Amino acid sequence: MKFLPLLFQYRTSRSVERSAYRIYQKYFRRRSIREFSDAPVSRRTIEQLIRTAGTAPSGANKQPWTFCAISDPVLKKKIREAAEKEEYDNYHGRMGDAWLKDLEAFGTDWHKPFLETAPWLIVIFRKIYDVNDGERTKNYYVQESVGIAAGFLIAAIHQAGLVTLTHTPSPMNFLAELLQRPENEKAFLLLPVGYPAEGAVVPDIHRKALADIAVFYE
Repeated sequence: MKFLPLLFQYRTSRSVERSAYRIYQKYFRRRSIREFSDAPVSRRTIEQLIRTAGTAPSGANKQPWTFCAISDPVLKKKIREAAEKEEYDNYHGRMGDAWLKDLEAFGTDWHKPFLETAPWLIVIFRKIYDVNDGERTKNYYVQESVGIAAGFLIAAIHQAGLVTLTHTPSPMNFLAELLQRPENEKAFLLLPVGYPAEGAVVPDIHRKALADIAVFYE
């Protein structure tokens, strides 16, 4: 393994603190969106967002992920139909009463029109193992690694000026079938990506205070 000098620009503590606050202010405004515009987003934009996600750290640098970006209307329609079938079953028996009650405040149901309206869908697959020259090779901390990459992607989408929604129409086996993914890849997350619809609204949620999510040992 070859090692290279770290490219890093040192900044004062005060400068870092100001940057941290500006980042917080920006991401505090990030919201999950269910009402998308059909305004186009370039493939080049999506490529750059996926490249950013691909910079995430991973166990032994195995990078155990595949990002499938879909703009084809026919394929998006098929994904919506399959997702809504699973979601209908979820809302009509799979999800318990407590889960359904928690969802009431968000006004969601099994209808998922955003899967067709958003100009792009990005499906993240986790690679349970890799195949090199016909031989299986082990990946490490796959779930954690892919979760971090998903976070990078969501942050990049927000930073670029677009919106998204974390969608997990469980079970998601239909995604591997529709996208013809190999058996070592399992769907992890589906992200519609685009601009918000004109007049889009979001629930009046409140984030937990710092004291409720952090413990400091000084």
